[in-house]
Amino acid sequence: RVLFRSLSSSRSRLARYRVGLAAVAVVALTGGIAAGVLLARPVDRQVVNSELATRDIVLCLDVSGSMVEYDAEIIDQFLTLVEGFDGERIALSIWNQTSRTVFPLTDDYGLIAEELGIARTALDFDMDAYYNGSYDPDDLDRILEFITGTELETETSSSLIGDGLASCGLLFDEADADRSRTIILASDNQVLGTPIYTLPAGADAVAARQIGLIGIYAGASTDTSAAEQKEFEDVVASHNGLYFEASDPSAVDAIIERIQSQQAIDLEATPEVVVTDRPVVPATVLVLAFGVLVVVLWRLRT
Repeated sequence: RVLFRSLSSSRSRLARYRVGLAAVAVVALTGGIAAGVLLARPVDRQVVNSELATRDIVLCLDVSGSMVEYDAEIIDQFLTLVEGFDGERIALSIWNQTSRTVFPLTDDYGLIAEELGIARTALDFDMDAYYNGSYDPDDLDRILEFITGTELETETSSSLIGDGLASCGLLFDEADADRSRTIILASDNQVLGTPIYTLPAGADAVAARQIGLIGIYAGASTDTSAAEQKEFEDVVASHNGLYFEASDPSAVDAIIERIQSQQAIDLEATPEVVVTDRPVVPATVLVLAFGVLVVVLWRLRT
């Protein structure tokens, strides 16, 4: 018997047997832990504030020629605004003589950021280079493609802000739902031609639908710009809105605060916890442990 155990092959087999027994113990323990976790029903808990899910915001951007050199800066502000939101639905409409919806109300923030990025790239166009003929043709093609649908064949009108504002008001769906609605309107209010809606009439139209108004003014200094800026500011203020110049560094924080505080008043809601079962990992470990255990036991028998 002692001689048998002294044989190298016997010692090697005994060592493998002991290792196998240790592996069985480890696998069985792992499987037991996985089974315990699975029985405990692992879940993800996410706090969802239904108040945020009832906020709708339409970004309403003037893309007329006089605004192009300011639009990229406005889009940057929109991107920063989006970073401060969480759960709100957001849409983007661009307008000049007519309006085009870039994307409708959505809470897909990946899509929103992507579309705003595309808008910023397209609108980052050098108007001075355009006028002196030194522009990049690809840049021109890009901006022309982006603003398609905002211009008519006639060149006798431009920047029809009242019509643009009224069109943005039409993007709010679920008219019968108890939702908070806000338009963030960016323009220089340099109207050329005869619109269907004047700016005051457009503001009245959205106010009648209980849509809040926030105005961002941007524009070059001209003989008429002071009066245009004052009208813009007065109309926004008379409709209980917020007014900012695009260069105001406090605009983004103030807009976010206004939207959140106003809707906290308008929409009473309490956070709710959403519980989602997550059995995949422990179940996978349990199955793998069982498979390994069967293989190890079979090897031990042989």
